[in-house]
Amino acid sequence: MDMDVKRDESEKPSILIVEDDPHIIYILNFLLVREGFAVVAAADGNLAVSTIDSIDVPALVLLDVMLPYRDGFEIVRHIRAKLAWADVPVIMLTGKSQERDIVKALEAGANDYIRKPFQPAELVARLRRFLK
Repeated sequence: MDMDVKRDESEKPSILIVEDDPHIIYILNFLLVREGFAVVAAADGNLAVSTIDSIDVPALVLLDVMLPYRDGFEIVRHIRAKLAWADVPVIMLTGKSQERDIVKALEAGANDYIRKPFQPAELVARLRRFLK
């Protein structure tokens, strides 16, 4: 007899992943579901905006900078313009590592910036820091 108590998906904190690389989406989804999160993913900038405009406010957003159609800087500004999303932590997750890119992300409203390739344990620790 299975004694595990399964939580309803709606009880899990959700994380929105905005990432165009399907391999990274797969890895993040695996990591986050294992950690007890519900995951919503958008694979480009346009889909990210329509997703942001249609879903319940997530606990956190993981956002790539380089995306098709709209970049992550534009997406984070869209998030910060929405009153209900104003306090949602946004972590930029990207291969861009120059100081000006980091500063631009933080000035646009990101809370943190993690460079790819990322270490899974470090990523989860940073997420948990924002979800306390």
